[in-house]
Amino acid sequence: MSKKKVIIIGSGMGGLTCGVILAKNGYDVTVLEQGLQLGGCLQCFSRHGARFETGMHFIGSAADGQTLDMLLQYLEVKKDIQLSPLDADGYEVIALNGRRYRFAQGRDAFIRQMTEYFPHQYENLVHYFDLVEKVAGASTLHSLKHAESDAAINTEYLMRSINEVIDSIITDPELAKVLVGSLPLYAAEKDKTPFSTHAFIMDFYNQSAYRVAGGSDSIAKSLIHTIEKYGGRVLNRSKVTKIVCDDYHATGVEINGTELMAADYFISDAHPMRTLELLDTKLIRPAFRQRINDMPQTVGSFSIYLEFKENTMPYQNYNFYGYRSESPWNCEQYDETSWPKGYLYMHFCSENPPVIYPSSPYTPRYAQTGVIISYMQMLEVKQWIGTKVAHRGADYEAFKQRKADILLDAVEQEFPGLRDSIKHYYTSTPLTYQDYTGTEGGSMYGVARDIHLGVACRVPQRTKVPNVFQTGQNINSHGILGVIIGTIVTCSEFLTAEKIYQQILAANKS
Repeated sequence: MSKKKVIIIGSGMGGLTCGVILAKNGYDVTVLEQGLQLGGCLQCFSRHGARFETGMHFIGSAADGQTLDMLLQYLEVKKDIQLSPLDADGYEVIALNGRRYRFAQGRDAFIRQMTEYFPHQYENLVHYFDLVEKVAGASTLHSLKHAESDAAINTEYLMRSINEVIDSIITDPELAKVLVGSLPLYAAEKDKTPFSTHAFIMDFYNQSAYRVAGGSDSIAKSLIHTIEKYGGRVLNRSKVTKIVCDDYHATGVEINGTELMAADYFISDAHPMRTLELLDTKLIRPAFRQRINDMPQTVGSFSIYLEFKENTMPYQNYNFYGYRSESPWNCEQYDETSWPKGYLYMHFCSENPPVIYPSSPYTPRYAQTGVIISYMQMLEVKQWIGTKVAHRGADYEAFKQRKADILLDAVEQEFPGLRDSIKHYYTSTPLTYQDYTGTEGGSMYGVARDIHLGVACRVPQRTKVPNVFQTGQNINSHGILGVIIGTIVTCSEFLTAEKIYQQILAANKS
């Protein structure tokens, strides 16, 4: 009996993990990537010998037996990567209103640390963390507890905003702001983003947090190797220009405008709007196209990639969130004089020591590279839409230089001497991100969640074409755990969720 053929469009985390799961289960998998480099946001880039991350800056819940650790074992990645832990006493540092607040890992340590800052909030902090764990644990997908969930909790906290829930628990306004200090990790918006998103992120990283030593492209390389191990293929420079359909279903894809490749099933790891652009068929009704096209997108970003002079910048094993305004909220709403209202500053664990995870923890003494990220609306670079990378003109380069100077000045206030440690730096805007990932409007995390829109901003894994499916950060949520969970949802259309859960458990038996 011949294997069923599956074509996966895009080699990001979603496409590659779908490829691994299906290839392991006997499907004939081909992953098609339009670019030269594979991996989507897992890819790294090099300039003058220095390596930089593009999207997967750090991961959580990867200690032995935790959720991501179990998934990495199932995907056969764990053996191929080396993880470097962030500071358990302060993996996140929030600088707000002249003070610095550290997030300690683990429930008890987190509550104890926050209580030191806010002595009268202990009971409220316990209530807050109880709720975080309750919401995260209510999801079968995030807790890997198949057939165990609390639908009422899931529904309630998908419909209540982060700030509304936190303000109902925390009576100190400053603490309420500190607790959302890491919101650039998910580009949350006040009165819009559901509390469930915050709970999943807080639970994920508070359990444990790591950087991938040597770069997260090692994850992509491992996934590609596993796909090939089970008989699949991953092809670059293979841009899907059309999904070919008859009156009933998809029959194949057009590659680079010429070659046709047939298959039984198709999975798109592209942004939903890009996927619909490939489907010229009456099976997709105009109303559905309009709903997808009307979905709000998260804000874009401006990034400065830093290469430090040798042995000048001590490595920071924490993430730093600096705020020049009085609150982490509404940093996406700025003008020429108020930007940047906030930023995220991180170092990369650039070195890759000759040991294999989960060997002894590795922390470099000095940083080789790092990044500063601040929000940027696509409107700011609108005049250069349609231009190509490295060919946008002198005005664009001058714009980036001016923005870089402003952002570096802001970070220098918190880290005096930063500029003196920089050997080279490089910049990117929402245009860059759009070109490399295909995300709409250069958004950081794709489709934005909005409690007022409910299911209208939920992207289904199924399309109206019976054998065409979607995966990636828009199906569930962004980030490595959110995307893998999205692939489980997508692959459940082929295998059932219960079968995948059983395989995960079997892969993790000692």
